[in-house]
Amino acid sequence: MSGPPPAPSARKRAFRIEIPRGKSSAVIQAETPVALTNLQKIFWPKEGITKRDLLQYYADISPFLLPHLLNRAMVMKRYPDGAFGKCFFQKRAPTARPAWIATCAIQHPSANLVDFPVIQSLAALLWVVNLGCIDLNPWYARCDDVDLPDYLHFDLDPTPGADFEQVVEAAQIVCGALAVLRIPSYPKTSGSRGIHVYVPLQRGPTQKQVWTFAKNLAKELELSYPRIITAEYRVAKRPASRVLVDYNQNAWGRTLASVYSVRPKARAPVSAPVTWDELARGIQIEDFRLDNMAARVRQVGDLFRPLLLQKHRVKLERFL
Repeated sequence: MSGPPPAPSARKRAFRIEIPRGKSSAVIQAETPVALTNLQKIFWPKEGITKRDLLQYYADISPFLLPHLLNRAMVMKRYPDGAFGKCFFQKRAPTARPAWIATCAIQHPSANLVDFPVIQSLAALLWVVNLGCIDLNPWYARCDDVDLPDYLHFDLDPTPGADFEQVVEAAQIVCGALAVLRIPSYPKTSGSRGIHVYVPLQRGPTQKQVWTFAKNLAKELELSYPRIITAEYRVAKRPASRVLVDYNQNAWGRTLASVYSVRPKARAPVSAPVTWDELARGIQIEDFRLDNMAARVRQVGDLFRPLLLQKHRVKLERFL
């Protein structure tokens, strides 16, 4: 990874960075000055949410978000015209970028070496969001070895005819199956239609081995719970009114929207960590939004903090 060392933890900030209202551009002093543009541009027309509001959310949530992004390549998904405009993926960090943006070089199967941007500070976070990145898509492994994931995940999505209650039921089944193996798991809403279930790993198994474990478990659940779960990756053969336990998001180069990411959907929902008890009691995707997520996290803390800790990580080799 190239670039400066990580900036001091955002947790040490004793003040709130305020992005000005009523201005089209501004220079914000974070760890270093960062220029922000098109602040009054409407990103969610119905709600009147502007690009400035999106940037302010990320500034407010950054003490909890940044630790989950450090030292990971970032796949940028850019929405220059807002949440419902055209978007495009960009892997390579723009050539015209500040010197303080770190990069992570990853060799792709095409033999191209791609320099991904890495979010190491609040300034870098604001710079990436200012490019029109509504949600954030970090690599599943850190830059010192991009083929050794330190978590695996299951992306649970309803197929046509299924509802969110079925997604919750499927998530509870995944949790139970992992618990039998004494594997801890942590859920978050996807911010779209489903639930993501994460497992912290001790680094060791390769990405292909992690993918294989996730695939085998998803296939076993499909056999055991055919009424609700499918692991069929081919859309044409995927049954309706089921919940897809998508293991393939663990495949090389795939990413999921990170914890605390805003999603380009109506009401600006956020991919929010939740407890298993909250899921059992009943929640909705829209309960967690750009306008209330920072306050929730200040109240309950970072429910995904176990993904950052070294203790209680799963040694997946015993299942391979």
